[in-house]
Amino acid sequence: MTNLSQVAPRPARPALLARHPLVAYFALAYALSWSVEIPLAASAQGWMRWRVPFAVHYLAAYGPLLAAVIMTWLTEGASGLKDLGARLVRWRVRPVWWVAGLSPLILYATSAVTLRILRGTWTDIGLLGQVNFLPDLGLGALFLWLLTYGIGEETGWRGFALPRLQRGRSALSASLVLAGFWIIWHLPAFLYLPTYARLGFAVLPWFALGIVSGAVVFTWLYNGSRGSILIAALGHATLNFVTGSPVGDQTITAVVSTAVTVWAVVVILVWKPATLSPAEKQVH
Repeated sequence: MTNLSQVAPRPARPALLARHPLVAYFALAYALSWSVEIPLAASAQGWMRWRVPFAVHYLAAYGPLLAAVIMTWLTEGASGLKDLGARLVRWRVRPVWWVAGLSPLILYATSAVTLRILRGTWTDIGLLGQVNFLPDLGLGALFLWLLTYGIGEETGWRGFALPRLQRGRSALSASLVLAGFWIIWHLPAFLYLPTYARLGFAVLPWFALGIVSGAVVFTWLYNGSRGSILIAALGHATLNFVTGSPVGDQTITAVVSTAVTVWAVVVILVWKPATLSPAEKQVH
């Protein structure tokens, strides 16, 4: 008698996800984040009467993280989740990568000193603690950025997507593909987030340039630290901290943003497109 368990077909859904993990990942990341942001946009634009608490905006950061966890579980099981978690807390890296992760703070301090010399007044660093939709958090704003958009985004973008995009592609090509998906992911925020909404979609080309530059720099951080999501998240969080305040010094914000673009060009020229780092590209 035939053992039916031996001829029963394997579940189609996990097999399909295993063949197209990135397609499923980006679709899920969008769905999770936009389930928060689309109601916020509708509320801000007056498309619905129900008012959404705008502080929930920070929950949208966890779309990429949750999508990475779900897709890793479905395609790789417990062993995959263990690897993802290990890379998330990988802190034993060369000290230079900790300095690199904190470098937006260094850029901010350098810019503040330069402007003090040129203008004769100090920048009010207390403004950095003021973020959209929340009370003044002071230094706590840095931890907010790390625990939300730092870890939330980087666990997905660099922890899940980048290593798979780098398989069969140069690090630069992978970064540009990822930047395209990253730009699209941000679009709903232009309809409700004051930091973006006050500028409108007219600045989208400049915003896109910033995202592309950030993608290159964060690939450099991730590959250079040999796959530390933590270091990439730290770089992301500190950059948001010094540029994300809605009432911060816009001159410094412009200087730091320009520095990141220059930094990305230097990374490409010095470490070349193949790896964008002194270490091998991290693939999965």
